[in-house]
Amino acid sequence: MDIATIAGIVAGAVIVGIAILMGGDPGTFINVPSILIVIGGGFAATVIRFPLANVFSALILGGKVAFTHKKTSPKEMIDEITNLAEIIRKEGPLGLENAEIKEVLLQKGSQMVADGYDLEVIRANLERERDLYIERLDEGARIYKSLGDAAPAFGMIGTLVGLVQMLSTMDDPSTIGPSMAVALLTTLYGAVLANLVALPIADKLNNKMSLEELNQTLALDGIVQLRENKSPQLIQESLIAYLPEKQRASVLAEGAA
Repeated sequence: MDIATIAGIVAGAVIVGIAILMGGDPGTFINVPSILIVIGGGFAATVIRFPLANVFSALILGGKVAFTHKKTSPKEMIDEITNLAEIIRKEGPLGLENAEIKEVLLQKGSQMVADGYDLEVIRANLERERDLYIERLDEGARIYKSLGDAAPAFGMIGTLVGLVQMLSTMDDPSTIGPSMAVALLTTLYGAVLANLVALPIADKLNNKMSLEELNQTLALDGIVQLRENKSPQLIQESLIAYLPEKQRASVLAEGAA
């Protein structure tokens, strides 16, 4: 569970809620037609840009990635691959069948190595798996970004609709205040949906996508070297090139120890 994402959304909602409660009756901030315009309109605009089936799957996958914490760091991935190389050196490729592997791509690749698949077959399969997974994450980020862009626009559309309705009843001064409040609510809903939910999740997906791409590439490269039966030390030295300079020394030190 990614506490930062949940805490940020909850904290933002609480702050807005407190401001509403301090300003008067919270019931005045609830308007069903305004909610329908912002959420329904934003979703409709997103569906126009992307295939409907992709929208649902990308929203689910994107939400899952955004709200779950990635437990495996690149450094831990290198350590796990190095341990697999040690297993192969001691027990042979069949020893990988009993190894506990958390990462899906690394697990699939290890099984293919244990089954004796050809190197090019392994590489082609894992590259396809990696590319499709990253593509789905990227599409999820773009869909949340699209929703974040559309929500304020439909908030403004709702405001214009409310203003037209208000101007049509100008002969009754008692309706001007409530009508104006309702007109502004759609802008509020659009701004909150975009800046508290959709756009932050899109940015978080982009950040996590970089980590996922690095981990997936490490797994792919590691599996290829395992299939080539390279030594654990050589595999480790090759994979630490993916790490920032500051982390490389610690990995090498642990390996030497």
